[in-house]
Amino acid sequence: MIHRPRPSATRALILGLDVLLAVLAVVAVVQAPPGRTWPSAAVAAVLVAVYVTGRRAVRVHDRPVDTRRGAWWPDTAWVVALVIPWVVLLWLSPAALWLAFPLMLLEMHVLGPRRGVVAVVVTTALAVAEGLLVQAGADDPWTGFVLGPVLGAAVAVGVVLGIEAFVRESQTRQRTVDELTQVRQHLAQAERERAVTDERARLARDIHDTLAQSLSAIELLLRAADDAVGTDDARARDLVGQARGAARDSLAEARRVVQDLTPPDLDRTTLVAALRRVAERQPLDVAVHTAGDVRPLPVPVETALLRIAQSALANVVQHADARRARLTLTYERDTVTLDVVDDGRGFDPAVAGAAGTSGRGFGLPSVRARARELGGTVALETSPGAGTALAVTLPLAPVEGAP
Repeated sequence: MIHRPRPSATRALILGLDVLLAVLAVVAVVQAPPGRTWPSAAVAAVLVAVYVTGRRAVRVHDRPVDTRRGAWWPDTAWVVALVIPWVVLLWLSPAALWLAFPLMLLEMHVLGPRRGVVAVVVTTALAVAEGLLVQAGADDPWTGFVLGPVLGAAVAVGVVLGIEAFVRESQTRQRTVDELTQVRQHLAQAERERAVTDERARLARDIHDTLAQSLSAIELLLRAADDAVGTDDARARDLVGQARGAARDSLAEARRVVQDLTPPDLDRTTLVAALRRVAERQPLDVAVHTAGDVRPLPVPVETALLRIAQSALANVVQHADARRARLTLTYERDTVTLDVVDDGRGFDPAVAGAAGTSGRGFGLPSVRARARELGGTVALETSPGAGTALAVTLPLAPVEGAP
């Protein structure tokens, strides 16, 4: 456990003891009986010197209250070295009795609540004995010489124990605050790491659904153009033009990914029009159909559907070996469904699932992830040689837990 320095209240009390002890030592010298002034001054000087030396060695003002105190060296040795000249000064000057109170406070601080109480009892006994044996006359009541030191000792013990209990409570609260702060920092760091992970996954999906698809389409278009060069130059130029258009779209998508803007295909247009633009860029025949009441959808839903369509068509182009595909957008009152159907070679979902992959690279996992983020569902129907049908349904009402 890391100990903290004493709070300012305790430090101020200890510094007050410095001043009080010095003032009372002067009072003891001034009020010394005639003929004992100089001896009292010499003993008082020794007492102050021992006190200053011990304060530098023990540095009680820097000690936390919950550390172990009362060791023989230097704690107990310092207290004993203070009590001896005080007893001599008490014999020389009765006014030195007032020094018992700051000594008791100091003993409690230096020796702790257990050994300090023992030291206070010894100091009280010495003060009472000096009062009864030296100062009390035959007609003086003994109660004053007893009650004064005893009450002073009780106040000293109570004050120190009370202040140290308050300090411990303050330190406990501060440790609790520090622990809560550390926990909050750890939670914030974990949340930042989770956000970074989610953002990386989102960027990976965006890149796969846009740039990777476009680059694949460009590669297929250029390959077809290369085959047509020399035999059908008009077709080759048309394919190169399509490749250039796809490259421009890819550049726009790259800028959007960097700037985290709305997909360019949805910029100032409808979702259906954006899907048709995506379909026109594909190196195969893609038809776009709608069903139901066509209407604007929330931006997150439109963005997800566009990305899902791009990802699904990328899978068709790269893996299905299809000639045709169809996109159907069905509008219901509370849901919207996107169907992507191709006449490609299909695959066996059972075999692909046992292998731990969809057989379609990164595309289908990203489709499922996008649908799951919006509380949607994904249905897949396919078999070898029979094409593939993908249906993604997204809710239009707010879904608890969905972003």
